[in-house]
Amino acid sequence: MDATTTTLLLSGPVVVPCAVAGVHAYAYAGARRTPAVPRPVPVTVGAGPTENAPPPPDADATTRHASPWWGLVPPSAVLVCGALLASALPRGGALSACGGLLRADALTAWMLLVVGAVALIACAVLPSHLAGERLSARGTALLNALVQAFLGAMCLAVVTANLGVLWVAVEAATIFTAFLVGHRHTRRSVEAAWKYVVICSAGIALAFLGTVLISYAARQAGIDEAHALDWPTLVAHADALDPSVTRLGISLVILGFGAKAGLIPLHAWLPDAYDQAPAPVSALMSGVLLSVAFSAILRYDVIADTALGDGRPRTLLAGIALLTLALATALLLAQRDHRRMLAYSSMEHMALIALGTAIGTPLARAAVLLHIAGHGLAKAVAFCASGHVLRLTGTTLVGRVRGLLARLPWLGGTFGLAVLALLGFPPFSLFSSELGIVRAGFAVGMGWATATALLLVLIAFAALAVRTARMVLGPSPAPAPAPYGAGAVWPLVLGLGACAALGVTTGPLTDLLHDAAAAIGGH
Repeated sequence: MDATTTTLLLSGPVVVPCAVAGVHAYAYAGARRTPAVPRPVPVTVGAGPTENAPPPPDADATTRHASPWWGLVPPSAVLVCGALLASALPRGGALSACGGLLRADALTAWMLLVVGAVALIACAVLPSHLAGERLSARGTALLNALVQAFLGAMCLAVVTANLGVLWVAVEAATIFTAFLVGHRHTRRSVEAAWKYVVICSAGIALAFLGTVLISYAARQAGIDEAHALDWPTLVAHADALDPSVTRLGISLVILGFGAKAGLIPLHAWLPDAYDQAPAPVSALMSGVLLSVAFSAILRYDVIADTALGDGRPRTLLAGIALLTLALATALLLAQRDHRRMLAYSSMEHMALIALGTAIGTPLARAAVLLHIAGHGLAKAVAFCASGHVLRLTGTTLVGRVRGLLARLPWLGGTFGLAVLALLGFPPFSLFSSELGIVRAGFAVGMGWATATALLLVLIAFAALAVRTARMVLGPSPAPAPAPYGAGAVWPLVLGLGACAALGVTTGPLTDLLHDAAAAIGGH
């Protein structure tokens, strides 16, 4: 592959979303000059059906918001670039551009495919969701601009080889998503946005300090300043890094990026943010933001693996995983809100990913990557379906949602199947990935941690299954309105189909998965 093509494929996932974001930002600026701009109708998530009733049908709003299907261009471009990079990569090799600032290895291609697939589901559902929210043209343009800018930032975090740029990209996502969380301008949404910013700021500081310490260790090892944060250079010279400084730096990075991944102790932003953000944005945050933040931890773990050997912070990661899993399970048992229920489910799955990373065998790392893909697809479908449930019933309370399957079969079916996928039922891929993590845990001598995690997962399984059954099964309380078009259905069906296909076989992605696992130390 020539240098120009490589540059286009590596920069495309960043440039295309940013360009589309710029177009929406221009439309937003133009809309500011128009008079009589209506304010969005506030929706109080978590309230009862009377005060949280969906707005009446608005034909003008539906027409205004149903057309921008060209918003699918950025996630499609990400998918295409990821697929082309995956096919062009030499086995165990990498492609780079822009003086080494952009770099693609197998992990990069895998993450681009995950980001593109999840974003395609969320962006496909976004028009029908915006029609329900009845946002003004100005509000719609702003929300679309923020979504595409967020997607561009996440892609930059994936394709960059510089750990400093990675930190900047992940933290830029905080800014974009903070506005998305508080876009309704209600008291609860603004509180959730501020909570998100304040807690993630602590994570930002810890991750920054960890990055500085790794750079300091690299300089002490004789690496020149220009390459002190270059990931391939750090991996190549990791055995020369000071173990004490590296251990402290990696630990801070785990805590810092762990805040973005929804891990203890900086996890408290997650349920409130997911509760208040638009459903497609919650899907992006759960399927993209958490996974990309954790992929940063995977990159640092490769450095720790070489620099510290058996002394890498495996105990810290396993401890955080089990504590996160225990807290998520306890909160799931007491949860009565289906949006927050899905948020705590995200914590549960990120804890399993952290546990698989702590185990660290080739099987565990391959299972971690498969789990990232399966969780992203299933959670995107679940959050988008929960947004439709909110619009249909006017409430997020589990106890006030009954008979979804009888009331609107496609909605009850997709929501129920998405939760079954999250519970790890076959043929969905989370069954295979969880089985792989459990097998690897017992094989490597971490049976106590694996058994504890398995017990907690079974308890969470029961809590999720009981609440979902209450929502989906039973007689319908009222005739079903049909406020959705085909655009609200096919993305969810495609997402579930992809999740099930990955559970049956990884097909042409098999070599890519193995190479990606090898790139993060699974060899």
